[in-house]
Amino acid sequence: MKIAVAVATEDALPTAFVVFRGIEESIRKAARMGYDGIELALMDKEQVRLERVQRLIRENGLEIPVVSTGQVFAGHKLWFTDPDAARRRRAVEIFKGLVDVAAEFRALVNMGRVRGFVAEGETAEMAEGRFGEVVREIAAYAQPKGVDLILEPVNRYEINFINSVDEGAALVERLGIPGLKLMPDIFHMNIEDASIEGNLRKYIAHIAYVHFADSNRLAPGWGHLDFGAIVGALKEVGYAGWTSVEILPKPDPDSAARQAIQYLRKFIPKEA
Repeated sequence: MKIAVAVATEDALPTAFVVFRGIEESIRKAARMGYDGIELALMDKEQVRLERVQRLIRENGLEIPVVSTGQVFAGHKLWFTDPDAARRRRAVEIFKGLVDVAAEFRALVNMGRVRGFVAEGETAEMAEGRFGEVVREIAAYAQPKGVDLILEPVNRYEINFINSVDEGAALVERLGIPGLKLMPDIFHMNIEDASIEGNLRKYIAHIAYVHFADSNRLAPGWGHLDFGAIVGALKEVGYAGWTSVEILPKPDPDSAARQAIQYLRKFIPKEA
């Protein structure tokens, strides 16, 4: 397993849920602290200078395993289940641009809150229908580029559609879209899933990436979750992919990032 840390551009929205801001300095910090890569949070493809980032990634011996998309929802106010077809079309076009970025790094593209919600007066079936239509188009664009899409279940206090890993896995299975996989987030699982370790084992065939945060959304080791057991469950079922630290940058970004990597290295030694 490898460990990344979530970062965004310097001009990212205040609501961007990342540890570091400013891509270039974040890359250097992540390398110095012993991370294996960065998860790159973007609002659209224009935010990043690809050649510059590629060079810095190479120079610092890091990777970019995922392009995350929370700012498409929070900043552009776009989501896949929107009843407005024109707004859904805009979301698709922005996502295709982010797929192009991901393809440059052989990365995945995550879908958290951007997957949308069940609008007032509508049904979950209606939301699922729109979600499936949008994701089929994006996946058809992404697959020839070698990019998979990963669906992140998000707890009920943030959105009302696809809250648990059980629900996410069931949706992935129903849709049967090539290149659509699952991205459990341990923080959300602690709220929604009966067993974190049990569902990681149960749905491992669908899991392509995992977010780590402690019970209070702080760095691992600063809450009450048992990361030894969580990592043990992933290793038990042969998971050898990426985990990423998506935590509150408290008491400050450096302290949070340093705590996370030092604590997680007890269970996930750095690969040679």
